[in-house]
Amino acid sequence: TTYEVARGSTMAALTAASLVRRGERAVYALCRPPGHHAEESRMGGYCYFNNAAIAAEYLSTRGKVAILDIDVHHGNGTQNIFYSRSDVLFVSIHGNPDELYPYFSGRDGEMGTGKGLGYNCNFPLPLGTSDIAYDRALLAGIKKIRAYAPKYLIISLGYDAHINDPIGKFK
Repeated sequence: TTYEVARGSTMAALTAASLVRRGERAVYALCRPPGHHAEESRMGGYCYFNNAAIAAEYLSTRGKVAILDIDVHHGNGTQNIFYSRSDVLFVSIHGNPDELYPYFSGRDGEMGTGKGLGYNCNFPLPLGTSDIAYDRALLAGIKKIRAYAPKYLIISLGYDAHINDPIGKFK
């Protein structure tokens, strides 16, 4: 039933985006399986459809969108989808890809290409990062988002940055 569950998760994200587009100030959509590793043409990291990216695509027809990804793993799929676009700002705070999956994406020099140059912002942090260092990265990311002044904000939330997560290894 993987396809049905993944499709249902995507529909939850689209329903949330539709509610926001119609005027709701804030909507929470619990999307499992997650989506931020799914790229435009392939799945990855247990992600089949990129729920945040699909919602962002839907919302982008009505205004600028920012995606704040705070999963301990870099959202390589989301970055891949919006890397050459300026209508969606992608900000990711995650574990250093030299130490944590995905090892091929998420370095701070990856800033976008073409029209998307400057609209991709990565904050890779070393394993063992404390609250203080994490908060500095989060405040820098929020500053970027505020300067961009999006009409919509999507938070791609992973709880694996929590101190007690057995994989994330942040403190």
